Amino acid sequence: MSGIYIHVPFCAQKCTYCDFASYPKEINKAESYFACLYRELEGRAKATKDKVFDTVYIGGGTPSVVDSKFIVGAVRQVKKQFNLAPNAEITIELNPGTVDEKKIKDYKSVGINRFSIGLQTGFNEELKRLNRIHTAKDFLLTCNLLKGENISADILIGLWDQKLDDVKKSIDLALAGGVSHISVYALTPETGTPIYTDYLNGELLSDDEVRDIYDGVVEYLKEKGLFRYEVSNFAKLGFESKHNQNYWRRGEYVGAGVSASGFLDGRRYTNSYSIDEYMNAVIYNKMPEISSDEIVGDDAEFEFIMLGLRTREGISVKEFNDNFKVDFTEKYKETLKKKDKFLNFDGDRLTIKDEYLYVQNDIIMDFLR
Repeated sequence: MSGIYIHVPFCAQKCTYCDFASYPKEINKAESYFACLYRELEGRAKATKDKVFDTVYIGGGTPSVVDSKFIVGAVRQVKKQFNLAPNAEITIELNPGTVDEKKIKDYKSVGINRFSIGLQTGFNEELKRLNRIHTAKDFLLTCNLLKGENISADILIGLWDQKLDDVKKSIDLALAGGVSHISVYALTPETGTPIYTDYLNGELLSDDEVRDIYDGVVEYLKEKGLFRYEVSNFAKLGFESKHNQNYWRRGEYVGAGVSASGFLDGRRYTNSYSIDEYMNAVIYNKMPEISSDEIVGDDAEFEFIMLGLRTREGISVKEFNDNFKVDFTEKYKETLKKKDKFLNFDGDRLTIKDEYLYVQNDIIMDFLR
């Protein structure tokens, strides 16, 4: 499986927790930016002519904030330049405050068939405090425009004095909108974001409080028919995100646009975070990359382990041995022994036990060499 990620670095306004490459004051550059994006996609395609791509993901930023003609153009360019699989999963991220019936119609007209909505919380006072531009009602109106489509919603945990019952109400709102997939992310206060001040002042939930909420969310979503298939992702059977699964299986993907990363033929690269630097590079027929690394040896092995153990299916020892020509059980026998109580291991399939998946980082780091 292979994927294509497209980054749209524009938004209506910056959320208080956002540390992504999104620039509300530069949306006037959208037309020039997308012209360069189409050109980058053409260049990336030349290096991937023999590959078939199964997924496309348009993220941001807020892709739905720009005129839908730019998104339509990006999807058409992908279909023109790349060998896209029949019935490929094509996802776009949406902010409920930036969509209307025409945009949804335009998205669907070019084959976008999965819609990821940034709900974050079902409480309007929290949305306002997060500097989100939408309300809970806007979320339901967007879902109504997407009735019958494959819809996902994002929900944040760890907000201020949030309780498990509050998160359950946000989940209920998402389910009322007809979603079949929910991503539950623990708030990570990043240095330099406005919400980091709240963190320093002790106004956000402690790690233990967040974990208790997370454990309750896992059980509640299971009751509602959505099952955890990765640390932060829950879906009805058959509605798992193919694009994200490709990441966790260490599959290849093209990254295009500001700050986008890609992984092709063992090489990981990342594009410039500056819109102007990005466009200047493309205009002068250069790839807008600021880093490029060949991932080999222990680094490649650790990526395989780290990404796979985030998921319900874990990793296959046979696949590891075949890929890296190393005996996994022998090389990591001390780590397996040390972390035995956290792991399920049947001789081939290695997974983290359900009750420890939330703290998987602490477990996985012992595999780092």
